[in-house]
Amino acid sequence: MKKIGLLFAVLLMNSYYGQKQVRAATIGFMNVENLWDTIQSADYIDGTKDFSNPAFHRSVPLDSLKYLPVTEENYMGVWNNESLKGKKVVRKQGGSHEFTPKSSKNYTYEIYQKKLANSAKVISEMGAQYTKTAPTIAGLIEVENRQVVEDLIKQPALARYDYGIVHFNSFDYRGIDVALIYQKRRFSPSKSYKREVVVYGSSGKREYTRDILVVVGYLDNERVAFLMNHWPSRRGGEVASAPKRNASAKVLREEMEKILAQDANTKIFAMGDFNDDPVNKSMLDHLGAAESKAKVTPEKPFVNLMYPLFKKGVASLAYQDAPNLFDQIIVTPNLIQKGVSKEYSIWKTEVFAPKYLINKEGNYKGYPFRSWVGDTFTGGYSDHFPAFVVIQREN
Repeated sequence: MKKIGLLFAVLLMNSYYGQKQVRAATIGFMNVENLWDTIQSADYIDGTKDFSNPAFHRSVPLDSLKYLPVTEENYMGVWNNESLKGKKVVRKQGGSHEFTPKSSKNYTYEIYQKKLANSAKVISEMGAQYTKTAPTIAGLIEVENRQVVEDLIKQPALARYDYGIVHFNSFDYRGIDVALIYQKRRFSPSKSYKREVVVYGSSGKREYTRDILVVVGYLDNERVAFLMNHWPSRRGGEVASAPKRNASAKVLREEMEKILAQDANTKIFAMGDFNDDPVNKSMLDHLGAAESKAKVTPEKPFVNLMYPLFKKGVASLAYQDAPNLFDQIIVTPNLIQKGVSKEYSIWKTEVFAPKYLINKEGNYKGYPFRSWVGDTFTGGYSDHFPAFVVIQREN
């Protein structure tokens, strides 16, 4: 039945091409589940550089730190761009030691190359059954630094698409970030920056999490914006950790509204791992992501494309043995319309779960075929299924 549905979708797309010359693009993202290189590193912040300069905050191998000047050996202040202006300091990464050949994971160069190849394969195939090509835009979650993204887009499955990269290091306690890759021939970024998310633990102490990556530009000459998210986890319990995701939702909403205030016609895609479902308060009330365009109100000005899938029982992961749809795509209502017009609109939304991404046996049968179980590398892909949309317009 699934094959018949896919065949019908492809035939429908082809019929559009035959009638109107439709142009399509896939926009999606993947949680690459701890894509680290094999070198233990730390963050080096050179506050004399401009915030937009990648050299302001970069990943540096530990054995190279001795060659870099430091103005404060044991910096104890707030970790954010403004506080570090003019300073040269080092910040240790909480997770870097895990992913080295000498760690309990025995994270070798061969495993790293397998991770790269696996991730590249999945990304290259997202939406390809409809567009016959790799995604025009692909968000990445859980990358260590820019270098691993550089290595990823050089993989044979992706190299021919000539991807550009948008990435900024965050002050996340583990040392992981979000990033965006884009086909240069179709998307031109005009502005990109990271938006800090300030959250606190139950003790009142600041906890450092991932920034929201904001990229504004032109996709085939249409003004669009992409906001990549990886909100705080449910560590400590769903209820206890909810205020952190609520705070993240408010920041995301502020950024989306700011973009629309500059140009109300901008088409916005906010996507990523929200660590909440479409029905949670962070998504419905604080972000204002309605279940459909018909339900859009001033209080809920955006549309969660994953809401209908969630109601059908679709999941992108299993958290504590329960299915969840944490991986979501939220858009502005101007992306939803009937039929094909001269401007891009949503044609299809999917959680990408081909057979090779699914565990076939054991206690985790039906779950995503993850890369790691404890310290053991499984040869798998990710603990999340990716998600994507296909957009279309008259050519």
